[in-house]
Amino acid sequence: MLTVRLDNELETEIKTIAKNMHISKSELVRKSVVEFIKQVDKPSPWQLGKEVFGKYASDNSTLAEDRKKLVRAKIYAKT
Repeated sequence: MLTVRLDNELETEIKTIAKNMHISKSELVRKSVVEFIKQVDKPSPWQLGKEVFGKYASDNSTLAEDRKKLVRAKIYAKT
């Protein structure tokens, strides 16, 4: 068992949401904690790709900034 102290505003919000969902406050808090734990254990997109981000260098340091202009130039060069 766990006891949690909440400020009045948060408790009121929990009560309102639980009532709207037709579940108890305890069930709402339980579901919220389960979802929070799932998110904590899940790596972020940055964590998943950090090993490959920035691995390939380019001589053009403004490649990301000028991407639209560069793509447009390549398209017009083909025609």
